[in-house]
Amino acid sequence: MDIVKSRQQIMLGKTIYDMDLKVADYGRVSTDKDDQLNSLENQVNYFNDMISNVKKWTHVASYSDEGISGTQVYKREQFLKMVEDARLGKIDLILTKEVSRFARNTVDSIKYTQLLLSYGVIVFFISDNINTIYPDSEFRLTLMASMAQDEVRKLSERVKFGIRRSVKDGKVGGGGIYGYIKKDCKLTINEKEAPAIRMLFSLYSSGEYGLRKIGEMLAEKGYYTRKGK
Repeated sequence: MDIVKSRQQIMLGKTIYDMDLKVADYGRVSTDKDDQLNSLENQVNYFNDMISNVKKWTHVASYSDEGISGTQVYKREQFLKMVEDARLGKIDLILTKEVSRFARNTVDSIKYTQLLLSYGVIVFFISDNINTIYPDSEFRLTLMASMAQDEVRKLSERVKFGIRRSVKDGKVGGGGIYGYIKKDCKLTINEKEAPAIRMLFSLYSSGEYGLRKIGEMLAEKGYYTRKGK
């Protein structure tokens, strides 16, 4: 897409829905829980319906990352593949639900939207109603991304506070700790699984075996994970 020319057309009253565009969509969820994956599937279905209802648009690809934090772009393989496809001219427009799904880091949000614009690709954040084809989008994007980033910081502080409080109260967080039974936030030894734990620590502390070998030795003794692995 010729961004300058397209912005001139926008100023004359044209919209992106009037343009012949190659459209992709991007979705991300931060956990791999079923409800989150259902949310991702719903996002994809929503984008598919939206794109199919615009005659001028051609759906070229759907990209999604599952169970990946938005704070670190390098971990998101599909996101980076989308950016590369944009560089190769396969995409004109990227649809995404909101700034926090795209990136929760302000610097990354600005960096990648600017990079995509340099490739002639615009990004439309639907829920936030921000479209990078408009010149004022960077200012609005900065505000939205900063708010999203601050929300991550607050969430992290809340989680850390909860952990510190639990430790102070002598409570154990989390669950599924192999070798133990957790009840009322307290741990007691699971005598059935205890031999595997004692063997594991004994082998590891000897310094003679690596993790793979220890795993093999445990399996030979009939000790597997709760999933039978």
